[in-house]
Formats: sequence, structure tokens, C-alpha cells
Amino acid sequence: MCTSLAFPERGLYGRNLDLEYHFGEQVVLTPRKFPFAFHHHPALAEHYALLGMASLAGGVPLYAEAANEKGLYMAGLNFPGNAHYFAAPKEGALNLAPYELFPLVLGQCATVAEARQLLEQVHLVAEPFGPGYPLAPLHWQIAGPDGVLAAEPMADGLHLYEDAWGVLTNNPPFPWQQMNLNQYRGLSPATPENRFAPARELEVFGQGLGGLGLPGDASPASRFVRAAFYKQNAVFPEDRAGQVVQFFHLLDAVAMVRGSVQTPEGRWDETIYSSCLDVQGPPVYYYKTCESGCLHAVRFTEEAAAGREPVCHKPVTEPGFAEHTLA
Repeated sequence: MCTSLAFPERGLYGRNLDLEYHFGEQVVLTPRKFPFAFHHHPALAEHYALLGMASLAGGVPLYAEAANEKGLYMAGLNFPGNAHYFAAPKEGALNLAPYELFPLVLGQCATVAEARQLLEQVHLVAEPFGPGYPLAPLHWQIAGPDGVLAAEPMADGLHLYEDAWGVLTNNPPFPWQQMNLNQYRGLSPATPENRFAPARELEVFGQGLGGLGLPGDASPASRFVRAAFYKQNAVFPEDRAGQVVQFFHLLDAVAMVRGSVQTPEGRWDETIYSSCLDVQGPPVYYYKTCESGCLHAVRFTEEAAAGREPVCHKPVTEPGFAEHTLA
């Protein structure tokens, strides 16, 4: 499942990773001189450094979301039933396996405009990382200071959409999600006028009545609407730490609580972690896990970026509390 949010004007990007299992995720900084190999493209011996959440496959980071040192962000989200990869390479195209998008886009592009120019050439080939690795059906959000894109691989090619809302969830495809917002144009954070019966007094019995009709379930369409509503109306404090905390409040509003969503296999779909990448300066990767609940920060360092091997941080999964004693 999953929800990704982008605030280009604030340099804040991140997501909820909703899944019924862990995938060996670690916060990984990939240095500039770590070589990325490709099936149908020359290897990248040198590239921008990347920081984000990934699993390591034979020492190679497979990112779920990341930002590069230039501030370009990318997240992959589940897109089953719609995602389409081609059986064979296409002559004259930029042929890539789905997992190769992260290193090529974030490794070479500093802006969304550069990413769009690259993605317009892409032909996605149905090639997993290796034997035994799944071919995940994905679509992607790409964001930077010059905008936000949604990239969706369909049977007729890779579609690129301007994502002015800065929101991406899962199915249906992005144009439907955007059109669906028209049904909620009457919602507001303010108390609504009495248009039902203006001649009669209808009592306002509590706050939040302007949001009546905002869907509260965990389906992708409902999360898209809810995320767009909260994001559009969010009020951020002046201080940077407070802005990061507010970003996590937005993610909390579309998170999956353990026990609320059951898969057909009888497992619990839940938000296993939430993340926020602050790219105003050298990237900082903030996260919290389902088990811990505390915010943690992993900072980009020039020393790690100048190395040759990925540097990893295992997410904290033990509950932590700031203890206070009453005198």
C-alpha cells in the first residue's frame, strides 16, 4: 500500500511504508563512487550520493525511497494490477529494470526537469534484481524544488503526470485519483454554513464539521483524498524541527494501525515505518517505526558520501520513552 507526500516549497519529502512484513529495511547512504550496474545500460562508476531506506541484495541497495545530495526525492509505491513491464528491451529506448530507476534517476538527476527528460526515454523491462527476487509492481513519485511527478508504467508505456497535490498512494491510476478529488470540493477546515435549511436554526455541536464526508478508511483512494485535504490545509510552524514534526503528523493521519487492515492471507497490513527527508541542506533522513514510535534522525555526512561502500543504519524497533520523575 503506502502514501508518499512531497512539499517542494519546504524541502520536505517522505512516506508511510505499509506492508504485512519487513523486507530487511535499513537506512542506507550510498556513496558517490559505489558502482551501480545495469542490465542494458553502462554502469555508473560515479554518481550523486543517495540517502534513504533500502534492503541490501548482495551488497547493492534496493531503495524504497531516497533523496540524493542535490535534493531530488523518489519513492516507489505498490501499483498491482496496473503496473506493466515489457518482456523484452526496445531498440532505441533507455531499457531499465524497475529497480534500476532509483540509481539512474537519483544518481544522475538534480532536478525534476532532468528526471522527466530521462524518464521520457525509459522502457521498463520485466527483469528482477536476480533469481529469487520479486518483480514488484510499482509506480513512483519524483519530487524536487521544481515540482512533483507521478510516473506510472502502463501497457502502453511509462506515463508521467504533474502531481500538483504532492500526494501519491496506490490504485487506481493517478488521473482517476486526481479526478476523484472533485467529489470533495465542499470540504473545509472551517465550520460550514447552514445551507441545508437556512430558515431553521441548526446547532453547531462541535468543531470539525467542515470535514464531514472526509473518508477515514485505509483504501488507496480514501488515503489519497485524506492526505490531499490535510496537506492542503496544514499549518507549519516557523522552526525546522517543528516542521518535521508536523510532516509526521500528516503521515499519521493516513497511517495503517495494526489490526485494522487484514490481507487475504490473514496477515496485518500496517505502517511498518514512516519517513521524512529534509533536503534544505545536506539530507537528513528522519524515521519512526511501528514498534518504536520515536523519531530518529540519520544525517548525510561528507565522509560517508566520499567512501566506496554503502553505510547502513538498522532502524530502531524497541519502544523508547523520555522518562520524567515527579518531585
